[in-house]
Amino acid sequence: MGDITPTEMREGYKLVARMSGSPAELASIEDRVIPGPAGELPIRLYTPNGQGPFPVVVFFHGGGFTIGSIETHDIVCQHLAAGAEAVVVSVEYRLAPEHKFPAALDDSIAAVAWIHAHAAELGGDADRLAVAGDSAGGNLAAGVCHQSRSAGGPPIRFQLLVYPTVDARMGHPSIKENAEALFLGEDTMSWFHDHYARSPEDKLDPRMSPLLASDFAGLPPALIITAEYDPLRDEGEEYGEKLRAAGVGVTVSRYDGMTHAFFQLGGVLEDGQRAMKESVDALRAALAR
Repeated sequence: MGDITPTEMREGYKLVARMSGSPAELASIEDRVIPGPAGELPIRLYTPNGQGPFPVVVFFHGGGFTIGSIETHDIVCQHLAAGAEAVVVSVEYRLAPEHKFPAALDDSIAAVAWIHAHAAELGGDADRLAVAGDSAGGNLAAGVCHQSRSAGGPPIRFQLLVYPTVDARMGHPSIKENAEALFLGEDTMSWFHDHYARSPEDKLDPRMSPLLASDFAGLPPALIITAEYDPLRDEGEEYGEKLRAAGVGVTVSRYDGMTHAFFQLGGVLEDGQRAMKESVDALRAALAR
């Protein structure tokens, strides 16, 4: 990994998007920009068929805070919008190493606040707001929930966390068990964290490692999806245990036989399709009127 540049990784990651499947049927897909903490923040708005106002799901793409984009998760967001019958807003947050921690989280917090305030003009219902993300995007979705609860931010009804990275210390057994797993291994995960963190101390900051937060009470209900052969499996499942112990409604769903990134591979993996259905069903139930 030491010989690979972020630019090379970003180009390679684009290939994963080719296995996401066919487009979904939607009323519209629109690119826009909104104000961010460091300038304009691109978003992509997915509007389902039907009569609004619709629930709103703010989506943060994965890619280790370093790679990934609106484009790499375009088909994923299309299917979330169509299946959940929700307006999905995909956020193009700033990437490391050009923009280190906490830039991505700051962008995510600002995006959710703006989207909540402008939900009506997006065709959405501000009272039915959820956040979602995979991998690093799951980290950002979790971080937004902590910030929103603690700082009086927008009321979030639900969080969908797909194999989230929530502990940058990388000490869970699944890190070593799946050190050479497909799509994500131990060295790659270290590469991501090292590009994102400004210093080793950042990895102990609950904003970068939400599992280290001191208080989980009052957070939104959650669906956490994990994969058997994923280095991030154990930290995602422990995060679910922390939520449950704090009285938060949570479902932790492990997909046996799967590796990291399978959620994006609905075009070639039946379990990717099954995880998408589980996700949209959970969103529909949580965001019902």
